[in-house]
Amino acid sequence: MADTTATIQMMEVLNGGNVESSMDVIDLGAFIGDLSIEEDFGSDEVSLEGLQHELEECKDDDVVANILSKGIKLRDYTKTVEKNLREVELDSIQDYITESDNLVSLHDQIRDCDVILSQMETLLSGFQAEIGSISSDIKVLQEKSMDMGLKLKNRKVAESKLAKFVEDIIVPPRMVDVIVDGEINDEYMRTLEILSKKLKFVATDAVVNTSMALKDVQPELERLRQKAVSKVFEFIVQKLYALRKPKTNIQILQQSVLLKYKYVITFLKEHSKEVYGEVRAAYMDTMNKVLSAHFRAYIQSLEKLQLDIATSSDLIGIEARGGAGIFSTRREPLKNRSSVFALGDRINILKEIDEPALIPHIAEASSQKYPYEVLFRSLHKLLMDTASSEYLFCDDFFGEESLFNEIFAGPFGVIDEHFNAILSNSFDAIGLMLMIRLTHQHQLIMSRRRIPCLDSYLDKVNISLWPRFKMVFDLHLSSLRSANVKTLWEDDVHPHYVMRRYAEFTASLIHLNVEYGDGQLEINLERLRMAVDDLIMKLSTQFHKSKLQSVFLINNYDMTISVLKEAGPEGGKIQIHFEDVLKSQTTVFVEELLLEHFSDLIKFVKTKASEDPSSSSEKAITVSDVEPLVKDFASRWKDAIELMHKDVITSFSNFLCGMEILRTSLTQLLLYYTRLSECVKKVQGGSALNKDLVSIQLIIHEIRKFSRTF
Repeated sequence: MADTTATIQMMEVLNGGNVESSMDVIDLGAFIGDLSIEEDFGSDEVSLEGLQHELEECKDDDVVANILSKGIKLRDYTKTVEKNLREVELDSIQDYITESDNLVSLHDQIRDCDVILSQMETLLSGFQAEIGSISSDIKVLQEKSMDMGLKLKNRKVAESKLAKFVEDIIVPPRMVDVIVDGEINDEYMRTLEILSKKLKFVATDAVVNTSMALKDVQPELERLRQKAVSKVFEFIVQKLYALRKPKTNIQILQQSVLLKYKYVITFLKEHSKEVYGEVRAAYMDTMNKVLSAHFRAYIQSLEKLQLDIATSSDLIGIEARGGAGIFSTRREPLKNRSSVFALGDRINILKEIDEPALIPHIAEASSQKYPYEVLFRSLHKLLMDTASSEYLFCDDFFGEESLFNEIFAGPFGVIDEHFNAILSNSFDAIGLMLMIRLTHQHQLIMSRRRIPCLDSYLDKVNISLWPRFKMVFDLHLSSLRSANVKTLWEDDVHPHYVMRRYAEFTASLIHLNVEYGDGQLEINLERLRMAVDDLIMKLSTQFHKSKLQSVFLINNYDMTISVLKEAGPEGGKIQIHFEDVLKSQTTVFVEELLLEHFSDLIKFVKTKASEDPSSSSEKAITVSDVEPLVKDFASRWKDAIELMHKDVITSFSNFLCGMEILRTSLTQLLLYYTRLSECVKKVQGGSALNKDLVSIQLIIHEIRKFSRTF
């Protein structure tokens, strides 16, 4: 920039200040002069040292290679280069001269900018000084603000603590009026809670104990505490006395009255444990006596509704005939009192487990009587509902579950006394098993309610029932084992009443064991089955004819199977056993029945029909051997079948069973006669008897007549 300015100034001087007029006529060559390189070949200072090295370095240079290839002299080439440089320099100067106006304008603008920037620098320096001063002021204000905020926060904390202290320790006049003269209602309960908080505050806060305010307030708080304790004690005692009034609904009084004021108990427990103990003892004594009296009255009413089912003489193997002595009481024959051993409608009690308890005076007015398991369910339904309500109330009102056991010690004693008396005189095995199942259901109900207060009691009941059931069951078992066959035997092939008792008794217990699978009960039933098997076989031997023995056994087995099937689709091992012995006795009876009418035919078939008639032995079958049999059968086979039919109809109690046995007998007869016919055909000369042989198809047709009857 300085060179350009100097050039311009020089041009102004040369042209008298008119640059533009002289730019077109100036001769730069004349002004600069003729540039030349002096030749000094004769100088002694020229040295060729290093020339070879430089030539080696430049041998690959394109320009040097081009010069050398054209044979141009270095001096000439140097002049040419020098000339070119001079022309370039002159062109550059000419360009500067051409742009001189723009350069001058640019120079002026730069100078103006420098002035403006200098002014702005001065202004900003002033601003910076003022901002520094303001920043110092702001910092001072910030420190003052933080100090004031901290003081305000501390004062608020102090005010809050002081206000809370004053609120907790002060005794408002309204609170005094309510505690001393107010009625015990919702407002009194709220005031009592406030008093409790103040009492806890002065008793537990260490700061309060050192304050002067406590000396003024503490006596007043103590007097209020004593007054409140005295007042609520009288109130609760009056409510407890209301529980003793006859016909009082205890649960409604507990839920609608006592629970409404349960904070009274909390207050007494926290601020007067002695008075709380008195209230607790008073409630326990009241409820113990009230509930004991209620259960005693209810049990006495239930006892009037009891229907006696069985006595010690109502056993399976006991003779049904009652005594006829002077002092004997007339009673219905046991064999007609099937309810002793049959479950019947008594099973419905398990379906009525959630039904309300019996109302004794209503049942008594209708002259209804119930088996003891109905009364047992009703009593325990009342016990479960009462115990559940009382347990929840004790937990909610007193916060003590243990109080329940003290209250129910009396009711449990009343129930145990009654139950033990009933149990010691109970010989109803079905009723005992029903009570065992009811107890199990009651345990499930209490478990679903999640109330454990009756767990130990129900376990005790269950433990009492099982030994009694086992004892009564063993009495039945002993009655079968020690039964007097001669006194039990009746000249009747129909099912014996002892067997019917056994079947109904076993079916009842199997039915009651379906959902429980009690293995011990199954073992006892198997023992009972073995005993009755032995007894029924002994009774059958009292018949002199083997056919009657079979009929007697078949009738009893068939009846037993029918009763067992009524108990459920699967009679188990016991039913399978009786089905097997029934098949065995049916086979025996069929043989006896056929021998009675076709003895010669059967003996022949069994002894000789298997021999070869064409053999030459002395025992070979001849026409004379089979002719009487063929003619005898042809002459009376229809009459014999009719007699068999009548015999079966009169012998068997179960018509279907009898017809099945008849069909089996006729089928067996057909097999015997078929073998006889085949034997006749093989006998030499047996063709002469063809006219007397009965057609097999004719016999089958006759058998089908009887088959259609069932």
